[in-house]
Amino acid sequence: MKLIHALQDNSDPNSLVSRFRRARSRRVVELIRAIHAERGQCRIIDLGGEANYWHLFDRELLAECGVHITLVNPGGVDDVWAEDLFTVVDDDATHLPQYADNSFDLVHSNSVIEHVGDWVRMEAFAAECRRLAPRYYVQTPNFGFPVEPHFSSLFFHWRSEQSRARALMRRAHGFSQKAPDIGAAMRDVQHARLLDKAQFRFLYPDAVHHDEKVGPLTKSLIAVRGR
Repeated sequence: MKLIHALQDNSDPNSLVSRFRRARSRRVVELIRAIHAERGQCRIIDLGGEANYWHLFDRELLAECGVHITLVNPGGVDDVWAEDLFTVVDDDATHLPQYADNSFDLVHSNSVIEHVGDWVRMEAFAAECRRLAPRYYVQTPNFGFPVEPHFSSLFFHWRSEQSRARALMRRAHGFSQKAPDIGAAMRDVQHARLLDKAQFRFLYPDAVHHDEKVGPLTKSLIAVRGR
């Protein structure tokens, strides 16, 4: 399991997760360039995003394309590294009535929808993705992949919630520390609810869907609406 965790290390540029992120960024760059060609700028709303994620992108490219990124997170974001590039909004991305339809050029979301809560909240989150901009890019881990990325464990997400909670009370798993009691364990377990292909495609019916592969297996699901 230590090997799985190492492969998922965001701080290591050679880790599996870092390589996948760079590959994903190329899709986002294509969208940014297309928007800039049409509008001369690119207003992005990043639902659940962090500023450090955007280090994946060339700063000169972002400036050249007139990119401005609104980061939406409950509790805000404290890692902003370029004040002129970001606006931070402390809010719930499942409900953003302060923004009219198509207030932005691109909605971006990377590994967030699985953390917003139950199915009703996932539907609300997906509706905001589809409403806030003509284009969107949404990525989430695939329930059908045998490694659970948050707990860095094989088959962990295929077990019952009770079984997973008991496991967290015995020891740490991946990015979750050993839980002191059943309440903390259940909060950790329910904080990540992975989607399968059918669920994800239902939530984003107007997207082109891409499978991110590890060999023959689909590791992550990506939905892109290009217009």
